[in-house]
Parts: sequence; C-alpha cells; structure tokens
Amino acid sequence: MKRTTCINSEISRVIARMGHFDTLTVGDAGLPVPDGVTRIDLAVKPGLPQFIDVLETILTELEIQKATIAAEMAQSNPELLTYMEERIAREGARLVMVPHEELKRMSKESRAVVRTGECRAYANVILESGVVF
Repeated sequence: MKRTTCINSEISRVIARMGHFDTLTVGDAGLPVPDGVTRIDLAVKPGLPQFIDVLETILTELEIQKATIAAEMAQSNPELLTYMEERIAREGARLVMVPHEELKRMSKESRAVVRTGECRAYANVILESGVVF
C-alpha cells in the first residue's frame, strides 16, 4: 500500500505521469470539466471534500512552479485568496491571476480536473508542474 499522503489512485496516477509544464486543475463543485479532460470526481455532498484539503494533499505529491487562480477570487473570496497567496509562496511557486473565463479555458489543457465538493466562490486553481532537480 502507498505510504505517502495521497491514497487516491486516480490522482496518484495523473501526478506520476505529469512532466514539466503539465497542469492539473483542482476545482469547486461547479467548475465545468471540459470534454476530453479526465474528470476525477471526489464530490460527495456540498462542502465535502473541501478544496483546501484536496489541494493540501495534492501538494504533498506534486512539485509546482506556478498556480493560476481566478482574479474574481479577490472580490468574492478574499479569505481563500489570502490562503492561496501564503500557501503557494511556501511552495516557492508563482501565483498568477486571470479572469475566471480564461481559467476555464486554460483547464482544457490540464491532464485532469479534480472536482471537490467545495461550494465557496472561485475555489479553483490550475497547478503547473515543476521539476524536482
């Protein structure tokens, strides 16, 4: 059995196959998953699992160099923005803000979209894989 934090086989498989510059999207319950992109649906009920819990688990497995969020988060979900700024800085990665419509367009290029049960506004991020060397 796997010893690291993430025990979800689908998430682990996607992360193991990612290379430099590949992306993985973690989204709230309402983020549309583009056709052709792998959907990893973790949502059980509103609020379960929470976006932050899923993101924290993924960050134990994935080396990132950039995280992209919706600019609308600043107005609609400032507490989450503060968390994202601090958390992504701890990873040594850049945090980029784009309009929400652009983020949805960008998710089409992701290896997968992980859907959480989060129902807070704009709780979405696109994680860009870095390298460990």
